[in-house]
Amino acid sequence: MVKVYVSVGSNIDRERNVASALAELAGEYGDLQQSRIFETEAVGFEGDAFYNLVIAFETGQTVQQVVEVLNRIEDDHGRDRSAGKFSSRTLDLDLLLYDDLVLDEPRLKLPRPEIMEYAFVLQPLAEIAGDMKHPVTGFSFAAIWDAFDPTAQPMWPLEK
Repeated sequence: MVKVYVSVGSNIDRERNVASALAELAGEYGDLQQSRIFETEAVGFEGDAFYNLVIAFETGQTVQQVVEVLNRIEDDHGRDRSAGKFSSRTLDLDLLLYDDLVLDEPRLKLPRPEIMEYAFVLQPLAEIAGDMKHPVTGFSFAAIWDAFDPTAQPMWPLEK
């Protein structure tokens, strides 16, 4: 079994799409470890605010099988793959980490570079995997978050 971390985001019917995706992921993988949900402004384009969070689960699936499941769940939620990288979306499921696998393929890079670039990925990851070390830098995600400038990307946790 490997531990997998996935970022979850949506800015179209976000409450319904995030809840539905979490239910599908739990159905596929069982218990999910989950960060708080953060509301974040759109980055790189004008659009509605996103809900973002990070989940973790254990699986015996290969990295490619996990990616296929994530893509299927995105498709089930009406993901428009013809839109650009910086665009509104019903659901965005990005594989962040697959244990400590380091992979650099044209369609899949692990650990996912966005971990080091975006507060809406790093903060929720640090929340549930703070002691875990980044497979390339060797620094813990909590330490990386502590050194990150969160003011560049406004975000706030949802009230439960």
